Amino acid sequence: MRLPRPRTRPRSLAGQLFAMQVVLVAAVVAGCAFFAYASGSAQAKETATRQVTAAALAIADSPSVREAIRTPDPSAVLQPYAEKVRRDTGIAFVTIMSPQRVRWTHPDADRIGETFLGHTAQALRGETFTETYTGTLGPSIRVVTPIRDGSRITGLVSAGITVERVSSQVRAQLGALGLAAGGALALGGIGTYVINARLRRHTHGMNAAELSRMHDYHQATLHAVREGLLMLDGRRRIALINDAGRELLGLGPGAVGRRVAELDLPAPLTGALLASEERVDELHLTADRVIVVNTRPVVGGEQRGTVVTLRDHTELQALSGELDSERGFTQALRSQAHEAANRLHTVVSLIELGRAEEAVGFATAELELAQALTDRVVGAVAEPVLAALLLGKAAQANERGVELVLAEDSLIDDGDLPATLPHRDLVTILGNLIDNAVDAASEAVTGAPGPGSVPGQRGPGGGRAARARVTVTALAGEGELLLRVADTGAGIGPEEAALVFDRGWSTHGTGRGIGLALVKQAVHRNGGTVALDDGPDDGPEAGPDSGTDGGTGSGARFTVRLPLTFAGRTAHTTKEATA
Repeated sequence: MRLPRPRTRPRSLAGQLFAMQVVLVAAVVAGCAFFAYASGSAQAKETATRQVTAAALAIADSPSVREAIRTPDPSAVLQPYAEKVRRDTGIAFVTIMSPQRVRWTHPDADRIGETFLGHTAQALRGETFTETYTGTLGPSIRVVTPIRDGSRITGLVSAGITVERVSSQVRAQLGALGLAAGGALALGGIGTYVINARLRRHTHGMNAAELSRMHDYHQATLHAVREGLLMLDGRRRIALINDAGRELLGLGPGAVGRRVAELDLPAPLTGALLASEERVDELHLTADRVIVVNTRPVVGGEQRGTVVTLRDHTELQALSGELDSERGFTQALRSQAHEAANRLHTVVSLIELGRAEEAVGFATAELELAQALTDRVVGAVAEPVLAALLLGKAAQANERGVELVLAEDSLIDDGDLPATLPHRDLVTILGNLIDNAVDAASEAVTGAPGPGSVPGQRGPGGGRAARARVTVTALAGEGELLLRVADTGAGIGPEEAALVFDRGWSTHGTGRGIGLALVKQAVHRNGGTVALDDGPDDGPEAGPDSGTDGGTGSGARFTVRLPLTFAGRTAHTTKEATA
């Protein structure tokens, strides 16, 4: 059985270009050689014509020639003269003849007296003309001109050069031309080979079809991947970016060719993109997103650019925050279950001791205390997600020794919040603000930071406040949602107030704080504002027992205002739901 013959791989692009360029160089050299040959041949004929014309006219104008014609034997004088001129000028022949075309001179003396072979009619009319004619010496280029003695034409002069001599001169030039053409062809071939060898290295030996297919795959892959892909050239300009990359960085379609420093990105993110060293899984924040950045320099003898991949970490960060909240709720519920068991044992022990009335009073007081905040939250906040968040955070705060209070003027009726306002953003905003406030209030009381604290508030010199309190205001009305969280912590100094929303800011170590940065991002995403100022020592929003009772300071107060109608939020929410 005959095996099928293997398909030969098409010639590489560099090989195809090399063959085409060799053919092109050969064609150009051949064309130039032909043009030079044709030009040289015409020039040789023109030179020969000028040479014989000058000789013929000089002889016709010579007085000695006219004198010799008047003698009885013109050949005796004219033959030596004509031969001398022929030898001196290098032409083939000089023939002086009578008007009747009888030769007086000829290179072959035996032909003197014979009839001239050629045309003389124009010369007899007094004209000088040129022709190519085959005579006794073969084909020649000749000039015939009249000899005048006064007004009479007493003779004719014909001077010529053979075509063979002209051709031999052209052949001599053609040999030199061939050498020059061969040298040009060899030089062009060597240059073409060097250029195509370099091209072969850059194209990795692929042919045109393979390069075209690779380009198609490249474009399809580039736009199909969900991760952002960014390629920077050696001058830190965007050489290539896919759709996901433009979306994550908030760039328009005209981003290619722009410098990274001109993109108005956050300074830490710009620094990561411009860094010459490799970056691995760095977390960066833009105005709307949390992005994981990886960079890798493209190096080939010199740094040619950087490849950057971007992953959207926004959803994962939000889920991580929710998971942390759930863990906190679980711990709080575990602690409450333990406390409830202790209280139940107390009630049972009182009953066993026969003090039933005291047992009923103790149980009733505990139920009223536990139910008071629940009734307050459920009555004021009809939004179930916010209500559940507040109740869970109240349990967590209680475990930390902090009282969470819902301000008297808080009110969110059912239907006040639009469906386009993401619940996840509300949890991010209010949850992080409450966590930070609880940390600050607890730290002011105990003089030590609470677990996971990132508020930037600390008790001065370990001072203590009599009570730790966090007051939350949640109010929907007049086209906006107001969320305000105030604490009885140490507050935030003016020099730190401008930095609290930066990722990584914390008084407990560099790079730990991200909660307030996420708050700012979620607020910006929904078209709102967030402000920081000092909390009041007491005020109506804190309720009748709002005083700090000799606390360490006025604390900090964060105020968030979110518009209930925001066009950008609708598009963003729809996009998240689709994803």
